[in-house]
Formats: sequence, C-alpha cells, structure tokens
Amino acid sequence: MAQSDVFHLGLTKADLQGATLAIVPGDPERVKKIAALMDNPVHLASHREFTTWRAELSGTPVIVCSTGIGGPSTSIAVEELAQLGVRTFLRVGTTGAIQPGINVGDVLVTTGSVRLDGASLHFAPLEFPAVADFTCTTALVEAAKAAGATTHIGITASSDTFYPGQERYDTFSGRVVSRFQNSMKEWQQMGVLNYEMESATLLTMCASQGLRAGMVAGVIVNRTQQEIPDAETMKRTESDAVKIVVEAARRLI
Repeated sequence: MAQSDVFHLGLTKADLQGATLAIVPGDPERVKKIAALMDNPVHLASHREFTTWRAELSGTPVIVCSTGIGGPSTSIAVEELAQLGVRTFLRVGTTGAIQPGINVGDVLVTTGSVRLDGASLHFAPLEFPAVADFTCTTALVEAAKAAGATTHIGITASSDTFYPGQERYDTFSGRVVSRFQNSMKEWQQMGVLNYEMESATLLTMCASQGLRAGMVAGVIVNRTQQEIPDAETMKRTESDAVKIVVEAARRLI
C-alpha cells in the first residue's frame, strides 16, 4: 500500500480533492457501481474491506468508500474519512424488513436506530440517540420519491450480529440467547421497520461529533414472510437503492 495519511484506507488528503461528502456502502463490490453513476470515476485504493473511489457530481468531488459489515469496520471508515475532510456520510445498503406492510423492493429511509451494537458505545453512552441528520434524511426521501420508489421512513434496529441479534433461529445451534428471544416481536410492536448492521454506529458517531449522516436501504426480504432473498431481487433492489443515494448526494453538494 502506498503512503497514506490514515491508518487503514490507504488515502491521502490530496486524493479526496476537497470532497466533503462520502457515500458509504458496506460491500466493496458496490463501490464501483455507485461511482459509475457519476462523472469521472477514479479508483483510489483498496485495502481489506475498504475500497475507495472518487467521482464527481456537477463538478464537485464525491467519495465512495465501502465500510465492510458491522460497526467496528464502519467506525474506521467514518473516522478516517472525517480526518481527511469528509463531513457528510450517506449509507446505502440492503435490509430485511420486519413490518408486514413493507414489500420486497421498497425503500427504507432511517431516521434513527436502535443501538443493538457495541461500537457506538465507544463514541457516546447508550442514552445518546442514534439519529440521522434531518437534511440528509430529507434529501434521501425526496430522491426516493422522485425515483417512484415506495418509501418507508422510520426506525431501524441495528445489530452487531446477523443471526442471534436479529433473532434468527436458522443457525448451526438453533439457539438465540435470552436477551434476544422474542425481541423481533417487541421491535415490531414499537414500530421498528427493519434490521441491519451499521447504522447505529454511523449515526451515533456522526451525531455526537458534529458530522451529518443519513441512511437508505432497499428491502430484499421481509422477515414476516421469508428469510432468504432471491438473487434477481437482490440485484434489482441494490440497483434502485444506489441510484437513490447518488441523487440524494446531488441534492446535498
């Protein structure tokens, strides 16, 4: 890895060319797809789960950087991008809905997250809310509606684990610790829309440090109906979600 100004991302401040907004998917393979929707995409670095491209919207540089799965790696990406000058973060991903009225292919915009993670506790006490920035949320909602997507706006449960923390019993042991047994039903009763694994860390970090963050996700499965999505649904939903996040970024630059 070439000389870097930060520990993990393999980037220098000069690489960003003054970019202050980053789109942060989890999957490194999504980064190039997102950058390709903008002008002048350039690959900057790849190291472990972190792949970074720079592109432009209306002549303004925008960074696209993968975070990997979960809070710990997300916190690294956000921290190091902030050190390099990024002040606005838009997360895009896929998700499993838990409310019966949400359909596969719909879009969810997160206003706040249930902090079922551990990483966010390293930035603020549990009493501190994991809330999205209002301006970012508005841009995401407007972009989703402009795209014609059926859009749901609300609270996300953000878990460190994919299996027990999201009360999945289709596992090797079939066991879920008592803390999470019947938890999905409780979140449903409280109006929580979905599960994912990064937003609690992202939103807590940004809200507690004067940074802006928003979150949009495409629904690839509804947990009240099935557990495993089909490949075509995942591809189509991912494509819709990344188009929305790019349009939201355009509104924010």
